[in-house]
Amino acid sequence: MPHIPLFPFADYWWFYSAFLLFVLGMLALDLGVFHRKAHAVSVKEAFAWTLVWISLALAFCAGLYFYAQWKLPLDPRLIGLDHAALAKQTALEFLVGYVIEASLSVDNIFVFVVVLGYFAVPPQYQHRVLFYGILGALVFRALFISLGALLMQFHWVILLFGGFLILTGIKILFAPEKPIEPEKNPVLRLLRRLMPVTPGMHGDKFLVRLNGIWHATPLLVCLVFIEISDIVFAVDSVPAIFALTREPLIVFTSNAFAILGLRSLFFLLAGVMHKFRFLKYGLGVVLVFVGLKMVWLNEAFGGKFPISWSLGIIAAVLGSAIAVSLRKSAPAPQPKA
Repeated sequence: MPHIPLFPFADYWWFYSAFLLFVLGMLALDLGVFHRKAHAVSVKEAFAWTLVWISLALAFCAGLYFYAQWKLPLDPRLIGLDHAALAKQTALEFLVGYVIEASLSVDNIFVFVVVLGYFAVPPQYQHRVLFYGILGALVFRALFISLGALLMQFHWVILLFGGFLILTGIKILFAPEKPIEPEKNPVLRLLRRLMPVTPGMHGDKFLVRLNGIWHATPLLVCLVFIEISDIVFAVDSVPAIFALTREPLIVFTSNAFAILGLRSLFFLLAGVMHKFRFLKYGLGVVLVFVGLKMVWLNEAFGGKFPISWSLGIIAAVLGSAIAVSLRKSAPAPQPKA
């Protein structure tokens, strides 16, 4: 049976527009009000913001469920279908997508810890760097999702994405971990050729004009590397959520909420990331599972693997990985001289 889009863009462009305005409004409130003055983000503040973003995501999930319950029965394309089941499936797909994206974002936090430390970004400026990094990530994710929505109409693309996720998951499980070396990144090398870089910080500025010549500061170099890292992570995370839902609206909104909560999650977990050393194996298993879902499980279950089962499997795998990590946590790494 061909897929019938529940929320086609032609009919729901206003929804996308309203959601983008909401995201921009929250970002403006975050930077313009709560973080107008540069300061080091405390664990207490990070915990409060993490709760805010999770609460907003769950409220959106509930709102999406009740809206689907009201709206889907009015759609003439969906006559004869079980509208209550579709509404429940819509909410569960958003919830599973949000859990997947938030879990995969933990890898970003590992990178943030290394990169911010490598460029010696002072704690009071870290929020500013991550703010613009998240803003860029939202733009790139929107482009990736738009392209993915077009490509997912072809069955061979679904198989290709599924195979890629399986290989990526296997690589995470068995390949040795490589150290992050920003100085070898070709984009950063190109940036240094195009523009001189100051040896030290200039407050919270990304660019400064010295002797009539524009210079990049280490903050800008750090920001560029973070953006590059997110593009790499998006290659994994966007196909992973398309394995769970074919609705671009759900893919985009769940991605957006996961990314918006990433900064507060970083400040909350940065000091204890060493305790989650087995989490990457859980993420590898999850990627293998969603890859199998794309290439085999959906077809084996009549075109759609039950989304409630997906939520249970993903939660069990990630919960087990976190429990094992906390039980056998490694000692905190000692700072280098």
